[in-house]
Amino acid sequence: MAVRSIHGVNLEPYQVVLRPLVTEKGTHVSTRHNAYAFEVHSLATKTDIRKAVESLWNVRVISIRTQNRVGKPRRTKTISVQAQGWKKAIVKLHDEDRIAFF
Repeated sequence: MAVRSIHGVNLEPYQVVLRPLVTEKGTHVSTRHNAYAFEVHSLATKTDIRKAVESLWNVRVISIRTQNRVGKPRRTKTISVQAQGWKKAIVKLHDEDRIAFF
């Protein structure tokens, strides 16, 4: 089941969700508010993310919030480069659904 993006790129569900963001804050939010954070493809829309999460983990998605994270400037001696930006999605699930990463 390919997910169609607004930019005409066909993305599979495993290409939309790149990896879960397992952090201390994310673990707290997942246990308290049943919301999970993922790094997603930069061209993925909220509907693409919804379809991908629902098909990969067989859960019901209530809402999605996305953030475009700007890459930080990195410096080594005299060389200065910009780190790659990425897209973050916080997915809130139905009260009865859970995702177990471990």
